[in-house]
Amino acid sequence: MKKFSLEGKVALITGASYGIGFAIASAYAGAGAVIVFNDIRQELVDKGLAAYEEKGIKAHGYVCDVTDETQVQAMVTQIEKEVGVIDILVNNAGIIKRIPMCDMTAEQFRQVIDVDLNAPFIVSKAVIPSMIKKGHGKIINICSMMSELGRETVSAYAAAKGGLKMLTRNIASEYGEFNIQCNGIGPGYIATPQTAPLREIRPDGSRHPFDQFILAKTPAARWGVTEDLQGPAVFLASEASDFVNGHVLYVDGGILAYIGKQPQ
Repeated sequence: MKKFSLEGKVALITGASYGIGFAIASAYAGAGAVIVFNDIRQELVDKGLAAYEEKGIKAHGYVCDVTDETQVQAMVTQIEKEVGVIDILVNNAGIIKRIPMCDMTAEQFRQVIDVDLNAPFIVSKAVIPSMIKKGHGKIINICSMMSELGRETVSAYAAAKGGLKMLTRNIASEYGEFNIQCNGIGPGYIATPQTAPLREIRPDGSRHPFDQFILAKTPAARWGVTEDLQGPAVFLASEASDFVNGHVLYVDGGILAYIGKQPQ
């Protein structure tokens, strides 16, 4: 269906050398977009470029610290010159520090806020003027279930992702009249190499307690996979979502709708 096509669009996905960002970028390439991504170090950009090449995707990689406004402005200018005006921005780069709140330093708290909330503000601000001139634009912020829920050890991450939900709504409010849609995707628990040890069946045949917890809390009764995010990401980047603005689409297998199983 033509409305879901990204043919000829330039998509910048931050921190997309691997993981969720890589999966979203791969889906965009399949829908016809030109892929641009950044990472904080050259070796990460090189790894990303090799991974895209292996999938048959010609991607453009840039070294940029998304918390540095000067670097971001320079990168966006360079992308516009070398690739084209950015039609789609996915603010994917993020970090988490799992530290109990009273053990966390203010510096550690600020670092998470800087990457997970300030950076999406900085990158969005850099691309919006050209989107206004072009007459359209799509901004997709990678939020989290922690945009809605709290949990032990993630005070900074939850604060940042809650703020990112409201930044999403405010960009939609401020720039919707220019045909710019800003929405969020809130992934549930996604199976990645980092979570693999939590999902392995133990020698006695039992599941890890955290794995049991996630399965009991998820109506879908499974972890998500990065491919589960691809359809929603293409929808929010395409013309099919032109009247969807300020929304966070939770791709969580139903966790946020569910109180959980009654103990046996």
